[in-house]
Amino acid sequence: MSSSTIKSAYWTGVRHGAPFLLVIVPFAVLFGVVGTEAGLNLAEVMGFSVLVIAGAAQFTAVQMMSDNAPTLIVIVTALAVNLRMAMYSASLTPYLGEAPLWKRALVAYFLVDQTFAVGHARFEARPGMTLAERLAYLFGVITPVCPTWYAMTLVGALVGQGIPPEYALDFAVPITFIAMIAPALRTAAHVAAAGVSVALGLALAFMPYNTGLLLAALGAMIVGAQVELWTGRRE
Repeated sequence: MSSSTIKSAYWTGVRHGAPFLLVIVPFAVLFGVVGTEAGLNLAEVMGFSVLVIAGAAQFTAVQMMSDNAPTLIVIVTALAVNLRMAMYSASLTPYLGEAPLWKRALVAYFLVDQTFAVGHARFEARPGMTLAERLAYLFGVITPVCPTWYAMTLVGALVGQGIPPEYALDFAVPITFIAMIAPALRTAAHVAAAGVSVALGLALAFMPYNTGLLLAALGAMIVGAQVELWTGRRE
């Protein structure tokens, strides 16, 4: 395969990942602000973004730490929030499973909601892509997304206290996930899982330390899997 084909796949990935900057920038700045307001120093805030690199889990953990939740609850909840990464990995295995271990390790580290959503959609739409093209495309998507997450977290940690409240940076959190989840609701199983997660999340909101979200996620997975089984049997 020619290097031009690989370069084309890479730059296509960069172009497809670039629109996410509209939400990545305020999302990352917001985490920098929230982290410093929660009492974390600069190294701790950046450590969160570099080592965890998962916005939802980071926000959840910082909020629970601010509420003085037990360490075990913080860890379990953050892991539960990131459980979707295991499902993302399973979905990408048919497309990237034959890559060398070090490349799969890099993909695993940089696998966030945005890179998965764009990458998986591309691989499904173009089953004829080679392994090299898939990897090039995915790393292209990663290029604008992940470095920006680090840089803007740093900006938020350094200057966040001076950002006027009326800028309402927190809009980036719900918009990001709505934009990624809505197009994925293509089957009855997806819709059922989403509906159950919302219903249980609201019904169990009274539980301490947001532990109701753990039960909501578990219930959603069970319902989604069951609906998938029913649908398969009927077909």
